[in-house]
Amino acid sequence: MDWRANILTTDQEVAELLKDTKRIAVLGIKPESHAAQPAFYVSKYMAGAGYEIIPVPVYYPEVTEILGRPVYRNLTDIPGELDMVNVFRRPGDINKHVVEILAKKPASVWFQLGIRNDEAAEMFARAGIKVVQDLCLMVEHRTLL
Repeated sequence: MDWRANILTTDQEVAELLKDTKRIAVLGIKPESHAAQPAFYVSKYMAGAGYEIIPVPVYYPEVTEILGRPVYRNLTDIPGELDMVNVFRRPGDINKHVVEILAKKPASVWFQLGIRNDEAAEMFARAGIKVVQDLCLMVEHRTLL
């Protein structure tokens, strides 16, 4: 199979991915103290829509819980399988997470609106991981489901 088929771009592909997704690790999630920022409220919305959200903040070492869930500091520390890693990181900061994302091998990686990293996306796609870039998970969920 051509790895490019794992780069999802159509509404139908994205809708199917959302229907198949239940468990989402949010890399770069912000705590409740930053409730007005997308890195918090998108996750809160998705939790309210019935998805299991696993917080993986990059900063805020004092925070041990977000959205009532224990935080993890590394994706590979999360027990069990992941359907998606939702990424709230600057494009240039994604490269430092590539190894841990590949090690965890989620079904998909979603780069939020404004976030593109074609090099990382290709690495994930070649590893059999579906990739969405530069779209808001909350907006797409509201629009497509």
